[in-house]
Amino acid sequence: MATTTLPKSGAVSKGYNFASTWEPMIHLQNPNLSSLTPNLSRIRNSISCSHMLFDSDFVECAAHGSVESGELGALPRRCGAAVSAESGDLRSLSSSPMVTTTLPKSGAVSKGYSFASTWEQNAPLTDQQKATILALSHTVAERPFPPNLSQKEISVKSGELSVSMEDSTFEKAGQIDAVLVNTHQFYKWFIELESAMKSETEEKYRFYVNTLMERFQICDGILQQVDDTLNLFSELQSLHQSVATKTKTLHDACDRLLMEKQRLIEFADALRSKLNYFDELENVSTSFYSPNMSIGSAQFLPLLKRLDDCISYVESNPQYAESAVYLVKFRQLQSRALGMIRSHVVSVLKGASSQVQAAIRSSGSSKTAVPEGVEASVIYVRFKAAASELKPVLGEIESRSSRKEYAQILSECHKLYCEQRLYLVKGIVQQRISEFTKKEALPSLTRSGCAYLMEVCQFEHQLFDYFFPSSSSDVTNMAPLIDPLCTYLYDTLRPKLIHEANLDSLCELVDIVKVEVLGEQLSRRGESVAGLHPTLQRILADIHERLTFCARTHIREEIANYRPSDEDLDYPGKLEQLVETTSESSVVDNSDIVQTWYQPLEKTVSCLSKLYRCLEPTVFTGLAQEAVEFCSISIQNASKSIAKRSMPMDGQLFVIKHLLLLREQIAPFDIEFSVTHKELDFSHLLEHLRRILRGQASLFDWSRSTSLARTLSPRILENQIDAKKELEKSLKATCEEFIMSITKLVVDPMLSFVTKVTAVKVALSSASQGQKSDSVLARPLKNQAFASPDKVTELVKKVGTAIQQELPKVLAKMKLYLQNPSTRMILFKPIKTNIVEAHVQLQSLLKSEYSAEEIQNIGMLSIQELQAQLDGFFS
Repeated sequence: MATTTLPKSGAVSKGYNFASTWEPMIHLQNPNLSSLTPNLSRIRNSISCSHMLFDSDFVECAAHGSVESGELGALPRRCGAAVSAESGDLRSLSSSPMVTTTLPKSGAVSKGYSFASTWEQNAPLTDQQKATILALSHTVAERPFPPNLSQKEISVKSGELSVSMEDSTFEKAGQIDAVLVNTHQFYKWFIELESAMKSETEEKYRFYVNTLMERFQICDGILQQVDDTLNLFSELQSLHQSVATKTKTLHDACDRLLMEKQRLIEFADALRSKLNYFDELENVSTSFYSPNMSIGSAQFLPLLKRLDDCISYVESNPQYAESAVYLVKFRQLQSRALGMIRSHVVSVLKGASSQVQAAIRSSGSSKTAVPEGVEASVIYVRFKAAASELKPVLGEIESRSSRKEYAQILSECHKLYCEQRLYLVKGIVQQRISEFTKKEALPSLTRSGCAYLMEVCQFEHQLFDYFFPSSSSDVTNMAPLIDPLCTYLYDTLRPKLIHEANLDSLCELVDIVKVEVLGEQLSRRGESVAGLHPTLQRILADIHERLTFCARTHIREEIANYRPSDEDLDYPGKLEQLVETTSESSVVDNSDIVQTWYQPLEKTVSCLSKLYRCLEPTVFTGLAQEAVEFCSISIQNASKSIAKRSMPMDGQLFVIKHLLLLREQIAPFDIEFSVTHKELDFSHLLEHLRRILRGQASLFDWSRSTSLARTLSPRILENQIDAKKELEKSLKATCEEFIMSITKLVVDPMLSFVTKVTAVKVALSSASQGQKSDSVLARPLKNQAFASPDKVTELVKKVGTAIQQELPKVLAKMKLYLQNPSTRMILFKPIKTNIVEAHVQLQSLLKSEYSAEEIQNIGMLSIQELQAQLDGFFS
């Protein structure tokens, strides 16, 4: 059998590469096979893993030439994906079972068979993979001829194949139809027939091998073309990279040039913008020195703004060359411009004032006799219209007022404006205030004058706000105008205040200025009348000063140095008269009760009640302390006169009544009635001078405590006086004096008796034994002359009579002076206690010194009966 040499493993690898290249071609020709990709990938991987072993076995098998149809059929069944793509016969051979013929064994065949068996065992195909291979075989079998073959070539190839098949058929038919004569011919014919059959069988495989070789060559050609193409692509890529690098370099260079150009342009613009400020000097100078330049021209304000910008720039950049020279020149131009503005403002304001004066003269009367309605129309409306051309210029100055030069010119404009306005309105204000002075009293004059000035200030503030809107909130800007107008009112009121001595009028003035004007009207009208506040505060301070002086004079003359008349000291006559009047009318009037007060008390309370709302707390505290102290002293002095005129009890009740009233009336004042007086004490100087004269101390020894500086330095003594505490102390002393006097009036015999008995007992206890036996005092108490039962009985009767007769009179007096029952009860309670205590002491003496029969004969009331009797006086 003819032997065909196959290529080695390189051919198989190229075949595998061809299969790998062929797979995407199949996908392109038949999109329906895309679902087979996962299975094909697995088959391709299996082939890739074992193609080296398959290559060597396949070559060895072909070299021996012993591959039979059955053995060769097993090979394409294992490599179905590669082999069945080219031959339909082999596809049928791999998909159907083959008839196996026993052939002589050889090492190559056995090794190939063993490889196929091992491969089948190690890489079994699933049903899905087998179905995929079958579908792939059908698809490859139906694959059309390559598009580069013409229809003629296709027909020739088909004809050759059919002719060869026909020849083979004829040959077989001839061989079969041969006539066999003998056995030798039969064997020869059989051998030939067997050789023909073998040749015919091998022909298919030779054709298949040739086909594979052609495909391998085609794959090698394709791979070579691919390698050449890749080399071309690599070269093209390197060229592209070179071009890209050169292009990037060119772009970077262009960007750098553009940035440099932009930087130079910006530098030129910055240099030009900075030089423009210096170049403006010539333009601004030419414009300002032009004869046609005026404040009213449209170019003046923009030119002024440009000049300010140049000055600001040159000031902020002193490092530039000649910046100081340019700054001086710019300053000169600015000074000239501001001088032009000042001259223009003065000219316009004077012109407006002249127009207003002409309008006033044309009204047919003097400027000080213009009616109120015409006054507002002429002085304010006409002036506002005449000076309206100043508003733009003044507005520009105010907008630049943060700079020192403009702040100065603005202040000058304020002064010029206030001077012109003051020249127009001062005569009218003086005339109005003079009219008020002639017609009205001081309180009414104060009210009318303040109201008129507030109206004038409000009008002036509105006009000032029209010209200077940003400066109107500052009150000091209108001070040159408002202060002189307010001074007219102040100068009018001050002489009248100095001559005013009536506390009521002064208190009314305080109420008008403090409450009505400062408290209500100024707060209601706001900042438009804020300029009046300093003058009103001065007026109020003068009123306070005058009121304080008059109050001190009033306290000194009407309270401390009060000289009471007989009518003032008619106590209890005044009170009895009030009781009679009350019993007739059955109605108690407060004014009638106040008439019974002592005059200093009434004046003290009245003065303090007026001053409390008008003066500052510190001033009022000093006056109140002084008034209460002098009132208390005056009441005590009057009580002495009343005690001489009536009875001591009347003087005591007079003091108690008025001190209680004074304490009650000053209680609502929320102040401290304590004043600290500081005094300089030089009393120690005499002793130091004596020591110096005696030589015990040196005048010039600065290191000792007796030096001149320390010797002559006074001591500061602080003396705190609390009028309220002094009042309480005087009241307490008077009440105690009254209680003791009434107690003595009622139970004085008992107290004297108890005192004598106590004295006797003390004398006995202090005497010696011999003196006690010889002394008359050693006898029993009831045997003593002053303590006999008859004397004691007489004593008890006197006390009883006093309780029955004198005590009701005392209570009647108390009721007359003290209308409050609780006050009388508080005052009577210690009297009752003292009376009861005297009876208790006497009863204890009687029980210890007298018999029961003697005590009964004395007829002394029991303590319970006495208390009931005393309580009955208040029932």
